[in-house]
Amino acid sequence: MPEQTRNVTFKNVSKAFAGGVTAVDQVSLEIAGGSFVALVGSSGSGKSTLLKTVNRLIEPSTGEVLIGGASVRAGPAHLLRRRIGYVFQNVGLFPHMTAGENVAIGLKLAGERDTAARVSELLALVELPEDFATRIPDALSGGQRQRVGVARALACAPAIMLMDEPFGALDPVTHAGLGKAIRALHDRLGLTTIMVTHDMAEALLLADRVLVMAAGRIAADASPRDLLAGAGGAAADALLAVPREQAERLAELAR
Repeated sequence: MPEQTRNVTFKNVSKAFAGGVTAVDQVSLEIAGGSFVALVGSSGSGKSTLLKTVNRLIEPSTGEVLIGGASVRAGPAHLLRRRIGYVFQNVGLFPHMTAGENVAIGLKLAGERDTAARVSELLALVELPEDFATRIPDALSGGQRQRVGVARALACAPAIMLMDEPFGALDPVTHAGLGKAIRALHDRLGLTTIMVTHDMAEALLLADRVLVMAAGRIAADASPRDLLAGAGGAAADALLAVPREQAERLAELAR
C-alpha cells in the first residue's frame, strides 16, 4: 500500500468537553505513512483525546482528521474502525469468549465465516501458540492477553495502528518484551503506528518521532536523538528528566 494512503493529517483539531475544558487545542500536523510516532505527555495533556479523533471514538469540536487525504468522517464510523487497529491498556477482551473468538470478532463483523486459519496466523504473528485460541482470557497472563489484543487489532489487516498506553498495566519485563515485539510487527507489516504513552523512555526507544503534548497542544516535535540533545524545549526536558535521573542513579550503583 502506498505510503501516502497511510498518512494521518490533523487540521486545526480542537476538542472541548462539557464545562469548558479544552482537551485538544488547535493541533495541526501530518504523520507520514509507515512511521512510528509516540504521543507523550503528562495526564490531562490531551494525548489520548487526540489519538481517539483518528478512529472517531471522539469527534473533534472543530477541525478535521484525514487519512490518505480523505476525511475520517467520509463514511460510517464502524467501517472506518475496521481499517484501523486499536490497542489500549485494559485490553478489553470479552471474558466469556475464547482468545480465538476475541481475535476473530472483526473478521466475523466483516462477514467472514471460516476464520480458524486467520486466527492461527495472527496468534503466530504475536508469538502465541496455536492452542491458545481455545483458552479464555482469565487463563492468560497480562502480557498474553495484550498479545491477543494486538492480534485482534491486526485481524482485518489495518494500515494504521493506534495504541493507547498499551503496556501500562504490565510488569517491566513483559512490558519491555512486548514493546520490542510491537516495534518488530510495525516494521514487518509496514504500519503507520501512533502510540500514546506517559513514559518518555518508552517513546524514545520505540518511536521514530516523538510528539510532546502539554495543555492540549504540541509542545515539541522531534526525533528521539534530537530530544536527547535538548531540541524539545522545557516540556520535553521535564519528561526526559526522570529517565535521565534513573540512568544516572543506576550508573552510580554500578560503580
